Amino acid sequence: MKNISFISPFCDLLKTFTSTSILDRASKKGIVNYSYLDLFSFSDDSHNRIDDYPYGGGEGMILKAQPIFSAYESIAKNNIEPRVIYPTPDGEKLSMNLSLELSKENDIIFICGHYKGIDQRVRDEIVTDEISIGDYVLTGGELPACVIADSFIRLIPEVINNIESARTDSFYENLLDCAHYTRPDVFNNLKVPDVLISGNHKEIEKWKLEDRIDKTKKRRIDLYKKYLKNSNQKVE
Repeated sequence: MKNISFISPFCDLLKTFTSTSILDRASKKGIVNYSYLDLFSFSDDSHNRIDDYPYGGGEGMILKAQPIFSAYESIAKNNIEPRVIYPTPDGEKLSMNLSLELSKENDIIFICGHYKGIDQRVRDEIVTDEISIGDYVLTGGELPACVIADSFIRLIPEVINNIESARTDSFYENLLDCAHYTRPDVFNNLKVPDVLISGNHKEIEKWKLEDRIDKTKKRRIDLYKKYLKNSNQKVE
């Protein structure tokens, strides 16, 4: 069983997210175990404070090192060597390759920041991965942690019913996903491409690949170039 822990001052948000859909299924199947460590419970401050003003001045508050270290040590004392993820806008950009890598880990801890950030000593001594989900800032690290967790949990074998479905998602093999249709074949005079209802599986797979390539070329030229490089083709 894989263990995923969240260190956060707002665990209810994380509990709600992990108790629905695919993440909940992973737990009920006994594939993933979630734990939630409330930062306030680990504060040694007489008033239960977990933040303070930044040294050197400046705006905003900083999450203190002590509660985070204490929460981390309550897990690490079990002699595990977890991947410790700190979601942050100045981190490495989340990618399909990184999600695939994380899906193979057995122990992962998320440290969810708030306010202006966390004490740098946490990042220097505990964190193994600083990951960004995009060039923007959110109120806290809970939502990015959920996004990152969802991105790799769904790739763990047996979490979703058909792993091959995940292997045709956007960014797999540096291509975006193809267009999808379902019944009825005609809706508001809009018809499904004939090839998809032809029953010719070889032609269907060819159409899907061509659609993925065309979409990637139009929308993400950076991915398209990677795809061509990996398939030893020249950029057009």
